[in-house]
Amino acid sequence: MKKLILFTLSIGSLLFSQVQTGIEALNESGFAQLKGKRIGLITNPTGITPDFRSTVDILALAKNCTLVALYGPEHGVRGDVPAGGYIESYKDAATGLPVYSLYGKTRKPTSEMLKGVEVLVYDIQDIGSRSYTYINTMAYAMEAAAEDNIEFVVLDRPNPLNGNRVEGNILDLKFRSFVGQYPIPYVYGMTCGEFATMLNEEGWLADGKKCKLTVIKMKNWKRSMHWEETGLPWVPTSPHVPNEFDAAYYSASGIIGELETVNIGVGYTMPFQLVGAEWINGSKLAEVLNAKNLPGVRFRPLSYQPFYGKQQGKQLHGVQIHISDKTVVNLTNLNLYIIEALIALYPDKNPFILADENRIAMFDKVMGTDAVRKNLSNGISAATIIASWQNEISEFMKLRKKYLLYE
Repeated sequence: MKKLILFTLSIGSLLFSQVQTGIEALNESGFAQLKGKRIGLITNPTGITPDFRSTVDILALAKNCTLVALYGPEHGVRGDVPAGGYIESYKDAATGLPVYSLYGKTRKPTSEMLKGVEVLVYDIQDIGSRSYTYINTMAYAMEAAAEDNIEFVVLDRPNPLNGNRVEGNILDLKFRSFVGQYPIPYVYGMTCGEFATMLNEEGWLADGKKCKLTVIKMKNWKRSMHWEETGLPWVPTSPHVPNEFDAAYYSASGIIGELETVNIGVGYTMPFQLVGAEWINGSKLAEVLNAKNLPGVRFRPLSYQPFYGKQQGKQLHGVQIHISDKTVVNLTNLNLYIIEALIALYPDKNPFILADENRIAMFDKVMGTDAVRKNLSNGISAATIIASWQNEISEFMKLRKKYLLYE
C-alpha cells in the first residue's frame, strides 16, 4: 500500500508539474481576453494542446469569440508545404475559413487580409534560433496589427533549447532578411512571448510603432527546462525538425547547411546531425574535431547515402554530431569549428570557395554578418572569432533581462 501511495503521489506530481501552454491558459480562462471579438489566428500544426486538439479547432468552437480567418507561416497552416515553398491563399477544408498566406505574395498581413479582424492571435511552436522564420512572421504580423489598430495576442510556448541558452553573434542590421531581422544573437534564450514584448517595447517594429500586445503566459514553465521536462508532446515544427532534439542540432549545423557544399543530414534520416561529402575522410575529421575537446559534444565517423536532395544516392563520408551534455555544449559555435576543420584538412575544398554567390549570400544572412566567413577564410581561428562576440552578448543579456516573463 505504501508503494502504491508513493507511486500515486509521483504520478500526481508529474501531472501537476506539466507545463501549461498559452492556449491551455486561454481556454481555462474561458477565452476572457477574446470575449466578443472577431479573431484572426496565425498558426500551424504545432498549435495544439497536450491531448492534440488544434488551436484552430478550439477557437472555432469557442462560444464567446468568433474565429474568422487563418494565417499561415512558412510550411502553411497544416504544415504540408516544404521549406521555402511558395504558398497561395486558400480555404481551409476542415473549417471553411479563409487561409491567408504569410509566405507567398506577402509576408506581412495586408489591410484586406485583416478586414473584419479585431484580434490577431499567434500560436506557433518555435525552436529558439534566429534564422527560423516564425518569429519574423510574428514580427510582421505585429507591425500590421499596429498599423491597423488591431490587438495582438501571443499564446506562449516553451523555448525547446531552454530559456537560458544564449549563443552566437548579434546580427548586423546590414544583413537583415527574413532569416534574421533584429539585433539578437543566433540563439537568443527567450520564448516567443518574451521576444514579442522586446520587439514592441524596443521600438523595433516598422517606424517604431507599437501594437496593443497581450502575452498569455504559460504555467509551470521554468527557464532551465529542456523539452522533455515540459511533459508536452512534440509536433514537427517543419519537415526537417521532426523530433525535439532536432531543434538543438538545427543550431549546431544549420548555418553550415546554407552553403550546400557539404551535406548536414538533410535528405537522410538524421537532419542536422551529420556533416558529409564525397571528399571527406570521416575518421580524420572526427579526430580533428574531437581534439578540440569542445564541451558536451563528440564526433563519430560514418558513411551514408542521402535519399533526396543535391547529394541523393551519393556515397558521403563524414561525422555524426553526438551531443553528450546539452547543459554545457555551445551549439552555434559548432558551425564555426566544423568549417575551420574542413578548411584545415581540405584547403582546396574550402566550403566558401565551393559555394555559389547565392549560397554565400544566404550564409551571411543567416550568420548575420560577412565577417565570420571572411575571417575563417583568412585563417583567423574559430575561437578568436567567438571570443570577439562576448562584449555584444553581455550588452544583449542586460537588455534581454527586462523582458523575461519567467524565472
